[in-house]
Amino acid sequence: MRALVTGGGGFLGGALARRLRERGDDVRVFGRREYPEFEVLGIDCAVGDLTDADAVLAACEDRDVVFHAGAKVGLWGDYDDFHAVNVTGTRHVLRACQEQGIAKLVFTGSPSVVFTGGDVEGVNEGAPYPERYDSFYSATKAEAERMVLAADHDKLSTVSLRPHLIWGPGDRHLLPRVVAKARAGRLYRIGESNKLVDATYVDDAVEAHLLAAVQLSPLSEISGKAYFLSGGDPRPVWEIVDRMLGAAGLPPVKKSVPESAARAAAAACEASWRLLRLDSEPPLTRFLVSQLTTAHWFDIGAAIRELGWRPRVRLEEGMERLAQWIRAARPFD
Repeated sequence: MRALVTGGGGFLGGALARRLRERGDDVRVFGRREYPEFEVLGIDCAVGDLTDADAVLAACEDRDVVFHAGAKVGLWGDYDDFHAVNVTGTRHVLRACQEQGIAKLVFTGSPSVVFTGGDVEGVNEGAPYPERYDSFYSATKAEAERMVLAADHDKLSTVSLRPHLIWGPGDRHLLPRVVAKARAGRLYRIGESNKLVDATYVDDAVEAHLLAAVQLSPLSEISGKAYFLSGGDPRPVWEIVDRMLGAAGLPPVKKSVPESAARAAAAACEASWRLLRLDSEPPLTRFLVSQLTTAHWFDIGAAIRELGWRPRVRLEEGMERLAQWIRAARPFD
């Protein structure tokens, strides 16, 4: 394949780019800076921003497949910033694919596009988009996914993959945040609940993207569809957190606060950050409290049947790999 990976500097995008290059594919990453570590591997780096239509168009030149993994993620921020990257940026990618004659687009979606604020347990792709969202990230990812799936036609085949909670070696987003809060003594269990959640090991997420790209065509079963991805083994949320901490050599979380107190504190933090117009992320948000106190796991049967994919790395094996990587790379020193 002659592949473009947007968001190549991110966790999934970087892992995907490296895997493509290992296969012998011609790979280009699109990000906001150059990545010498990729250039050493023979991966081309196109510098630009998803909000720049001309830069996106240039990056798509001579490609036959685009993996659109670039996005603005986070629990906090201005709606306009999320919309500019996740919606307008995706519109630029779609337009570039059409103008450059690219036949395949694999979009990295999010299970949060079906989150309603309550428990989401074992739902499949038939779950509807809710009327309202409790995070700008979820709302803009849903709008982007709808555009991607609506763009599927005989000249451009599209698919959306929805991996939940990607983790593993190389994680510079979720794991560092958890470790930093634990080291600072600011990581608390919330309430008495310990709901089941899904997680997706990064290598499994990468494999699903590759399978989707190979299969995509105007006549393929997966064209124009969305698929949930996960390890297929939901665990209590605090088990996952404690195992990540254990991989980093830290003790499990013992301290807890009542859920009502956490929600009140989150609302107060958000109000203060808005009043003071702070650019940083509040230490607690209502969306984060909801994520830690509700179940969210999904039926991945469609991905298994139609993509020919299945998760290979169980939680225990993945945690061993994570611990080995932390000992070798020492990312928190």
